[in-house]
Amino acid sequence: MYLAAYHFTGDPVALLKAHDRLMETYDGESLDLHVCVPQVDGVLVLDACPTRADFEQFSRSQEFRAALSAVGLPEPRIEGVGEVHTIQGSALTGVTS
Repeated sequence: MYLAAYHFTGDPVALLKAHDRLMETYDGESLDLHVCVPQVDGVLVLDACPTRADFEQFSRSQEFRAALSAVGLPEPRIEGVGEVHTIQGSALTGVTS
């Protein structure tokens, strides 16, 4: 599993609403790991793909760009974080606030 960070800059409240609209278009079971965290100057999304190659293909795809645009999310700064070693925790599903 390969982890990436998507940095969206702007008004966090507006970005969170746009993120929620984006998540409505995804089947939750199709996401390996997806974490959205509000920041002072925007929103940080940590997202995992099965492999680095999948991440590269997904993050550069026209479909991804179109999905962001359709919900009002700006072009993110994308950072590959690396291969996931372990994931642990009792609150890995259904966390919302």
